[in-house]
Amino acid sequence: MLMSYDLAIIVKTGGHINPAVTLGLFVARKVSLVRAVAYMVAQCLGAIFGAGLAKSVMKHYYNTLGGGTNVVVAGNSKGAALGAEIIGTFVLVYTVFSATDPKRNARDSHVPVLAPLPIGFAVFVVHLATIPITGTGINPARSLGAAVIYNNGQVWDDQWIFWIGPFIGAVMAAAYHQYVLRAEAMKALKSFRSNSTS
Repeated sequence: MLMSYDLAIIVKTGGHINPAVTLGLFVARKVSLVRAVAYMVAQCLGAIFGAGLAKSVMKHYYNTLGGGTNVVVAGNSKGAALGAEIIGTFVLVYTVFSATDPKRNARDSHVPVLAPLPIGFAVFVVHLATIPITGTGINPARSLGAAVIYNNGQVWDDQWIFWIGPFIGAVMAAAYHQYVLRAEAMKALKSFRSNSTS
């Protein structure tokens, strides 16, 4: 019963669990402003609830590991951390756009089934690259949930990085995919059609 309900939510919402991805979809005009804000609020509340649940189930490990909070790792500057979050989120959001592109779906009927694979691989690669710098944010809701429940140390000092970086990366990825790549593809298609009719 619960699994079918979860599946219904994913089908209905597109599986939004990251405010940065939602912002990218809003910039690309794939979700309305009202829906984007509602998703972001739900994502943040879900992250806070999830972090609270993790703390209640494994309190010793939770406290030992700093509650899973994101901070700038010692030896890295805030600028490097911001850059890592921008680039990491760009990779994630660009992969989401590429893997779920309806034009590609029309050409490759197997893509909807395989879309989670490149997205999961992108998340894996981004984690490998950014864990030593920021602990890997790329999801503002997850960073917020951990900070709210752990609520001590420098978690609030660096919190802005885990919102600004992912939002910049998401906007860049959405703009690049929708207004650069898709525009070039449309221009090439129009050129091809005009040449084939002449």
